[in-house]
Amino acid sequence: MARIIVVDDVSDAGMLVKRILERKGHEVAAFTEEEDALEYVRKVPVDLAILDIKLKKMTGVEVLEELKKERQEIKAIMLTGYPTLETARDALRLGAQEYCVKPINKDELESKVAEVLGE
Repeated sequence: MARIIVVDDVSDAGMLVKRILERKGHEVAAFTEEEDALEYVRKVPVDLAILDIKLKKMTGVEVLEELKKERQEIKAIMLTGYPTLETARDALRLGAQEYCVKPINKDELESKVAEVLGE
């Protein structure tokens, strides 16, 4: 199974994603602080990042940009409560494979994660 990080400024949202994906057998670390997530990825090889677009200090797109500097091969799924063409374009341009709209739909999340990881 995959090693996944979730970065969402709302702790409950990150924990929900973590619980859903741990039930599928993935190893999941959830973060509310961008710096903590970036520090974790510097130390631990991560297969997939699930990033909220609206975070505290950075955008999810900016976090993705930083993650790609650390691990070019990392895959990403963006989360947004406010889907726009612009945010989708930015995320895809930087290498996100997918994005999910909040509130999180368990089945949609599971299928997109499986698809992105090639399971």
